[in-house]
Amino acid sequence: MTEHLLKPQAKPTPHPTAQYWRKCQVEELFNLPFLDLIFQAASVHRQNFDPQKVQISALLSIKTGGCPEDCAYCPQSAHHKGVGLAKETMMDIDEIVAKAKIAQSRGASRFCMGAAWRGPKPKDIETVSKIISAVKALGMETCGTFGLLEDGMAEDLKAAGLDYYNHNLDTAPDKYNDIIHTRQVADRMDTLGKVRDAGLKICCGGIVGMDESRADRAALIASLANLDPQPESVPINQLVKVKGTPLENAHDLDWTEFVRTVAVARITMPRTYVRLSAGRTQMPESVQAMCFLAGANSIFVGDKLLVTPNNKEENEDSVLLAKLGLTAEEY
Repeated sequence: MTEHLLKPQAKPTPHPTAQYWRKCQVEELFNLPFLDLIFQAASVHRQNFDPQKVQISALLSIKTGGCPEDCAYCPQSAHHKGVGLAKETMMDIDEIVAKAKIAQSRGASRFCMGAAWRGPKPKDIETVSKIISAVKALGMETCGTFGLLEDGMAEDLKAAGLDYYNHNLDTAPDKYNDIIHTRQVADRMDTLGKVRDAGLKICCGGIVGMDESRADRAALIASLANLDPQPESVPINQLVKVKGTPLENAHDLDWTEFVRTVAVARITMPRTYVRLSAGRTQMPESVQAMCFLAGANSIFVGDKLLVTPNNKEENEDSVLLAKLGLTAEEY
């Protein structure tokens, strides 16, 4: 093994897209023998990151339910009456800050906040700006996912202290209309452009296990890798099937296919943080370990990801990281 695979690298800085990834090229990576793919991804990871460090985030739904979008995977959609999730008002700022303090005590360096909107109104931006400033004062990175943004909103969030804006592509462009009908891919790209122009970092990923094909997964990864510059953070979510949503009976995704997706994301986006996000409660420790080997270097801690379960036990993640010799990256 060459020296560069053994020596941890310095924390990377954002950079323009190194190459344009055609879908067929990404499919070729997916089709590699499994262990060859993992080895290649692990090598790329070690060239760009300290392989013993994991960035830890926490995610809180600060305004839950009643979203007008019809995303087939999402229990917060007002279209999915069978879920039975009540529409709630915005959480109190003191309660949000208290949750952020708990997350910080558990090793989280970034606090992510989500609101179930198609997009915020100007009065909403005023409210979340105060929340962002209060969380930022704790010494944490801040991330928001508030939906489609109008002109000037990203700049206001930046001024309040927001570091990252999350806006996922969700799935492949050709698969998009099978999953969501109330918005288009172009709407997502428009908001991502506003976010980048405002100087915010981008957190942008997708969901696998929605009965998509491997070709669809390749197209999703190609779309993410071809953003210029590439996202600083890419969450890879495994569908959490919720009763009452259109995807409650989706077929289970084989664990090797999920690990392949992580590995291909790492190879095509070498300097991006690749985060294991939703669906970790369904993964044995061994599968999570394989994902870390394949280049994942970020996780969410806490008992919920918005409204779906995450690891329940407070020390569950710290025990796993200790077993693997991994430690939390400091902000």
